[in-house]
Amino acid sequence: MQISLTFRHMEPTEAMKELVREKVSKVKKFIQGPVEANVVLSVERYIHACDITIISNGNTYKGHDETDDMYTSIDNVIGKIERQIDKTKGRARASRTTIS
Repeated sequence: MQISLTFRHMEPTEAMKELVREKVSKVKKFIQGPVEANVVLSVERYIHACDITIISNGNTYKGHDETDDMYTSIDNVIGKIERQIDKTKGRARASRTTIS
């Protein structure tokens, strides 16, 4: 799993880096094959934004969230991406059962 972290207008801390690695690694267990994740964390005034793009097996999962707390933004984006992965798996499962 390859994770690329970008910090905009904020200081990169080890705690923030470790949290992002931990959260993105949890998503890895739902996906088969190699995974590439791009994470952008930015702050503008009081708005903390998180953008995550995960690419695996030809599928791209994207999430964006803005709140007043960076930890909440990260949690919300991970939730959005997990729902996208679940939806994609459901569609694949449904198409396999209708073909048979």
